[in-house]
Order: sequence, then structure tokens, then C-alpha cells
Amino acid sequence: MAKKNVNIGTRSSALALWQARWVKSKIESLHDAVTVELIPIKTRGDKILDVPLAKVGGKGLFVKELEDALLDGRCDLAVHSMKDVPVDFPEGLMLGPILPREDPRDALLSVAYSGLHDLPHGARVGSSSLRRQSQLLAIRPDLRILSLRGNVNTRIDKLLAGQFDAIVLAAAGVKRLEATQHVVEYLDIQKMLPANGQGAVGIELRCADPEIQALVQPLDDLATRHCVLAERAFLKTLEGGCQTPIAGHATLNGDLLHLRGRVASLDGGICYEEVIEGAAREAEDLGVALAQRLLASGADRLLADLLRAAHEHP
Repeated sequence: MAKKNVNIGTRSSALALWQARWVKSKIESLHDAVTVELIPIKTRGDKILDVPLAKVGGKGLFVKELEDALLDGRCDLAVHSMKDVPVDFPEGLMLGPILPREDPRDALLSVAYSGLHDLPHGARVGSSSLRRQSQLLAIRPDLRILSLRGNVNTRIDKLLAGQFDAIVLAAAGVKRLEATQHVVEYLDIQKMLPANGQGAVGIELRCADPEIQALVQPLDDLATRHCVLAERAFLKTLEGGCQTPIAGHATLNGDLLHLRGRVASLDGGICYEEVIEGAAREAEDLGVALAQRLLASGADRLLADLLRAAHEHP
């Protein structure tokens, strides 16, 4: 193979750079003739830090500038946290490999308290995720959920400064950045169902670039891919985004895929939950079927109410 330079588009946060460097090292270990350069790009979501995501347009805020760089040729591929990637891609772009998943759970971090049930009545818990808010309040209705934005280190700094009694972050991020010293509890997946795609890293590519597609294809982890595609099909069928508390998590046991999905009210008082199992090769069909079950059981009305409320009180 002739010498080739490959540019990776990435957000500029410490976690995004860690993920991009991880992909870079894997590509370079596979291809001696390939040199990989990182192109850090600030996204709108990285710039707007004083408003909850649900109020400023949701997850697409973290990928649009990277997608623009792919489309205009500044980058050959973009590396994303899969939970930040919208379910639909712009024309000309596609989802490539999905790498092996880290711990998909949510982590509770605190300085003074040993876990969720040790927090005092009315404790201040930082999170801007409606999914986390909903599930935390279902367990502890007395908690005060306060908006928390910024990268992992910024959020931890706010905890250490005393702005919160505890904060909730994705376990994958704190583990990858070796920032686990303030984790007091990894929250049980049954009680705190993760976001769709949480813990997984994916690569976005141009559809009309078979050379780059072939170059990165060996990075794909089939087990993680089956699980994440099921979760994304579930989310897409529900037409959910950052404005709705939707959770979905799949696991694989041999060829048997197990997918659990949940739709809840903002206060956690109403919750629709279903589980489905089937062959891994039918991952996306299982995600669609699970969503349809939830919609038929009443989640359609809850989602309509949530979206209406979001539009009335932007």
C-alpha cells in the first residue's frame, strides 16, 4: 500500500480526543503505510454550555460540524460517542465500524456521600439528561436535579467546587479518562437503563469512499454492532431525541440478543417498559418491534405529551 494520510475529525474535549487517538492507534497498527492526523473541531454543542441540550436542539449539536468537515473533504472519517449520533445521517454519509463497548452503565460521583441511597433528602444532583433525571426521580423523588453541562473534567470540577452533592456521568467516559476516583456507585442497569449507544464509539464515513471504508472495516466489533443497531432502531421508531426520557440497552448472549426499552415521564412517575429477545442478525427488526410494543401500550400518548410540552415551553 502506498503511503497514505488519513484525517480524523473529532470534538476537542478530552474524552473525544481519547476516543479519536484510540481509533488512530488501531488504524496505524493495522496499516504500516497509513499516517493518521487528528483534526479537532468545536461543535455548537461544545460552545453552548449554559442551556440544557433539550432546549437547544439535542444531540445533533455534537456532530454537525464534524459532518460538514467530512462532506467538504477536510476529514476522511469522524469519531463519535454513539449516544451522541442522531439516528439519521445526512445524504452522502454513513455509519461505519462500531468499536468494542466500554461499561454502558451510569456512574454516580460524590465527595461526601457513598451512594444514591446515602444522599440526604433534597440533595443537589447534577445532570442535563432527561433520561437520567426521570430515572433518578423514580428512585428518589426528593432529589433536586440541576442542569450540568460541559466535558467530563469540567463536570467533575463543579462537583469538587461544591455546586452539587453528586453528579451522574457515563461510566465509559470516566473510565476512559481514568477519572474514577470520585465514583461512589455504578448504577444498576435495571434501575438506571442507559442511553441508546452509551459506552460505544462509532466511525462516520463518506458513502462514496470505499478506500477509507475498507481501511477501517477491521475495527468493527460485531457483537457491539448488533446491540447498538438494535438500540438505534428502537430510538428511531420512537422518534425520540434529547427532549424525551427514552432509554434502551441490548446485550448479546451467543446469538441471542436481549433488548430492554423504557419511556418515562420527566418526574419518573409514569414508565412504560418492555423486553424483547431474538436472533442477533435481526437486531434492527427487534428494535423496531420493541418500540412498537411500547407505543401500543400507551407510550405514544406520553411521548406526544412530552413533545407538546417541550414546544410550548422551549
